[in-house]
Amino acid sequence: MSDSPLQREDDLGKAYDLRLMRRLAAYIRPHARPFALAMLALPLTSAAMLAQPYILKLAIDRYIAGGDRRGLTLMALLYGGAMAAEYAFYYAQYYLTMLVAQRSLADMRRELFAHVQRLPAAYFDRHPVGRIVTRLTTDVDVINEMFAAGVISIAMDVLTLLGIVAIMALLDWRLALVTLALLPPMALAINFFRLRARQNYRAIRERIARINAFLQEAISGIRVVQLFAREPAMRQRFDRLNDDHRTANHTSNLYEASLFSLVEAANAISFALVVAYGGWQILGGALALGTLVAFFEYIQKFFVPIRDFSSKYAVMQSAMTAAERVFQLLDTPTETETGTSTAGPTRPGQIEFEHVWFAYKGEDWVLRDVSFRIEPGETVAFVGATGAGKTTLVKLLNRFYEVQRGRILVDGRDLREWDRAALRRRIGVVFQDVFLFTGTIEENITLGRSDIPRAQVVAAARRVNAHPFIARQPAAYEEPLRERGSNLSTGQRQLVAFARALAFDPEVLVLDEATASVDTETEVLIQDALDELFRDRTSLVIAHRLSTIERADRIIVMHHGQVREIGTHGELLARRGLYFRLHQLQYAADGARSAHATAEVADAP
Repeated sequence: MSDSPLQREDDLGKAYDLRLMRRLAAYIRPHARPFALAMLALPLTSAAMLAQPYILKLAIDRYIAGGDRRGLTLMALLYGGAMAAEYAFYYAQYYLTMLVAQRSLADMRRELFAHVQRLPAAYFDRHPVGRIVTRLTTDVDVINEMFAAGVISIAMDVLTLLGIVAIMALLDWRLALVTLALLPPMALAINFFRLRARQNYRAIRERIARINAFLQEAISGIRVVQLFAREPAMRQRFDRLNDDHRTANHTSNLYEASLFSLVEAANAISFALVVAYGGWQILGGALALGTLVAFFEYIQKFFVPIRDFSSKYAVMQSAMTAAERVFQLLDTPTETETGTSTAGPTRPGQIEFEHVWFAYKGEDWVLRDVSFRIEPGETVAFVGATGAGKTTLVKLLNRFYEVQRGRILVDGRDLREWDRAALRRRIGVVFQDVFLFTGTIEENITLGRSDIPRAQVVAAARRVNAHPFIARQPAAYEEPLRERGSNLSTGQRQLVAFARALAFDPEVLVLDEATASVDTETEVLIQDALDELFRDRTSLVIAHRLSTIERADRIIVMHHGQVREIGTHGELLARRGLYFRLHQLQYAADGARSAHATAEVADAP
């Protein structure tokens, strides 16, 4: 596994199984007691199983041949006891193994989810959500299949095989050599399949991740697909991905079938060799019948774990590939916490950008030498064409990204000195694309914070004019929302987002195109609430619609990542510069739309 956590998944290098197993073992250590009991049951299961053929040999050679009914009855009881012990110990071993597996994998999922929450925003820009979900679900389930398939019992299989070889050698070493004659070529064949299978299972995991990423994107954008009648094209893309996955699985089945057939053939040939050689030995008086019968039983038990190994190995290879990807995600560096400051500010809400440069990639600068200062309680609006860098300012202010040059100060402290959680608690952001979770309206406003009482929730909703439509819901604030709040209108979702920001009572409020997607009636409601929203709070307003920012204390005009103009609405219009041109263009467009609408009304019957 590459040490580079951001390496493309298609280029994973050689896997180190022992290293992966050691990392998996770390999740087992907290559950050492049931695991130790499971390991204790392994040799007991193996011993009970190995005793059965030997008891059968004694019954034939000693008691059946000697006509000893009492001794034969005793052997029958011992044989039954050995079988019962085998089943009991195996049940205990399997139950305890699965208990440890479920607890360990629950810990792994918990660690994975916590790790994903700490990843930087840049990681999600480069990795599809579907692939990340695959790591937390499908890949962890594959590791669970490794436990369910009894891969841990490979230790028991090894003990059993060694025990069978030792017992057969003690019974008759010549017959044991005949029995094991096919082991060397079979070992070479198994190694051949091992080398081929690992690469194939890596392809399977990579292709199921592609399918999950495609499905996440296709289902999330299903309305766009349907609106533009692109269903056939999407089906074709899915068919290609699905066929690639099917082909990889088919190749895997070929390897498994070949290995299983090889083991079955070796079993049959060994059985025939033992019958031939053992029969000649019995005819010559050099071998007892009970010994030959015991050999038959040991041969069957010898090839059972080898036969099972073909299926266990398939699961093991798949699990190792899944573990590679899980640990690749866990090895991805999280956000480095450089700040420790959580103390209250001396001048709450002051923000200052000092010669800030920033680029998402290389030196393709999105912000170029940006400097400005916002005083506590001031409302400042940012305007500019798409791509001017307005939203990037918000991302930097919340430390989703770190500046490459210059610095940003909040209340006189460099952002890098602030603890991220403390900083983000002070800044409330409302984006244009509102995200609501499945749950009640109140839960979406509080985001599960128990220290925000219902009265504070209602007060926040009233201040943004959201309370009337919430009160009209059948269950009011307990009304359940579907995925992403699909049972609310766009404007209603936006108002809930406003209520969420106010319920947290931030010292700095950022509106990032927050009124761009609402209808005129809803915008009027929001505009009525803006004065109260901004009172006693530093506010940053980013908007294309200039009507939403005309009352700002100052307006900062951005162009190609630079600050081009700063002033009030009247001052900027008087300068007849970039802001003046933006204002003229927007109101000219609005006037044309208004004239067109008036004409339609006049022509209406």
